[in-house]
Amino acid sequence: MKKIILLSLTLVVVFFLIITNSSSVHRKTDVPVFKDVTVTSSSNHLLFFATLENSFTDEMLEGLHSGLPIHFSFFIELTPSEAGWGSEQRVTMETSHILHYDTLKDTYTVEIEESGKRFYSYEDLTKAQQGANELNGVEVVELSELEPDTPYSIRIRAELYKKTLPMGLHEFIPFISWWDIKTEWSTIVFTL
Repeated sequence: MKKIILLSLTLVVVFFLIITNSSSVHRKTDVPVFKDVTVTSSSNHLLFFATLENSFTDEMLEGLHSGLPIHFSFFIELTPSEAGWGSEQRVTMETSHILHYDTLKDTYTVEIEESGKRFYSYEDLTKAQQGANELNGVEVVELSELEPDTPYSIRIRAELYKKTLPMGLHEFIPFISWWDIKTEWSTIVFTL
């Protein structure tokens, strides 16, 4: 009788472990995604805001703290949403954010490309990551180029990568791999 109870408990535990492991494999909570995607306007330009979440891996941070920068590229496309409008109405742009770590000063620098190169310095990794993940007021197009009362859509995608080592050198540094993470397209539709 004790053997049957022990065997039953063992099977229950094994079954529980299998269910738990399989559900955690299918969970995609750590996939990079865009949140808080917003479109607004200034007096002259269409402005775009977005925040990228879950963008840093442990491997990226290990490389960063070894002196290797992390490079994020953001791709933004603006198109009229009405059928029949051609690709000549499309606006495409690319911008990048680069996160650097200064090992001597123990500080982080985020290089923001949009609207001219700007550099922001941080002493805290979390704040530096936030700075690298945010698109704040990207000027997509001049308002004079858009038609009023026309629906438009903006799509955004990010590529997170680091390809700063010469080919072959990554074999000698074991914690570095040639990652290339791409997000899914996120779309927002709006009317001026």
